[in-house]
Amino acid sequence: MRKIPNNGNLKMTKVVYPLGLFICLFIYVAYIKWHWASATQAFFSITEVASGARRGQQAHSPPGTAARGHEVFYGIMFDAGSTGTRVHIFQFARQPGETPTLTHETFKALKPGLSAYADDVEKSTSGIQELLDVAKQDVPFDFWKATPLVLKATAGLRLLPGEKAQKLLQKVKEVFKASPFLVGDDCVSIMNGTDEGVSAWITVNFLTGSLKTPGRSSVGMLDLGGGSTQITFLPRLEDTLQTSPPGYLTSLQMFNRTYKLYSYSYLGLGLMSARLAILGGMEGKPGEWNESSEPSLLSRLEEPFRKGASAVHCHSSPLGPGPQD
Repeated sequence: MRKIPNNGNLKMTKVVYPLGLFICLFIYVAYIKWHWASATQAFFSITEVASGARRGQQAHSPPGTAARGHEVFYGIMFDAGSTGTRVHIFQFARQPGETPTLTHETFKALKPGLSAYADDVEKSTSGIQELLDVAKQDVPFDFWKATPLVLKATAGLRLLPGEKAQKLLQKVKEVFKASPFLVGDDCVSIMNGTDEGVSAWITVNFLTGSLKTPGRSSVGMLDLGGGSTQITFLPRLEDTLQTSPPGYLTSLQMFNRTYKLYSYSYLGLGLMSARLAILGGMEGKPGEWNESSEPSLLSRLEEPFRKGASAVHCHSSPLGPGPQD
């Protein structure tokens, strides 16, 4: 994977979701019927779309592609998280009659997340356009019209009031529609917490080989994001299935096997959202500095903390000094 330099630390957990969605896609296209009502529908039959474009553009394909006996196609996924927006440009190769394999990925991230522009959606377009320019450089020109483009937003937008979130999504959709890539009416959407957890679980178990090896134990997944925390695992005990609350279980089929997963997302309990709440801030509260005294902070600590459009000014507790080193 080629990683384009950017400012700020990149969290590997957020790299999981886009790849998980693509893995989901190819598994579902190859092995099952899936519910395409969500934003995954934007990728419906992506292999067929890419194959058709490949045949239609045979004369324009990169030199040597046909000679090697496999077809190459691309997909672009925007991950709009609570702390930043990331673009993943995937390149896939597929031998005739086989499941596509990921052969290359380009990744770049920008901060802050889309939710930071909740009160000024116009400012969100420059970052989206910058990431689209990265995709234009990475995807060969002849493949642009056949390359699906999708944005999936997570907890950052789930925490916003519905009207503000929809305005942001509509603005991104306008930018996408003006791009040369393949976009659908549902190319931009908010991923619910269950799908977020399941996508990460599929990715981890696909990469560890658990999904392809019969009888091999699966791996549970606990993901601490910026705005939410997901826990997803395959229960071993029937009692767990029987006693799980409604909405905590979801079923899917892969490789001729049915998985009944426990998956739940704790909205507001991501690292940044939880810290904001502890410091007395409020999600989506713009342009204000909330004074917060926190006993656990070191004495004489002056630390401004921002999350999206929210801001909190922290200082040491007046009750006495905090713990010393």
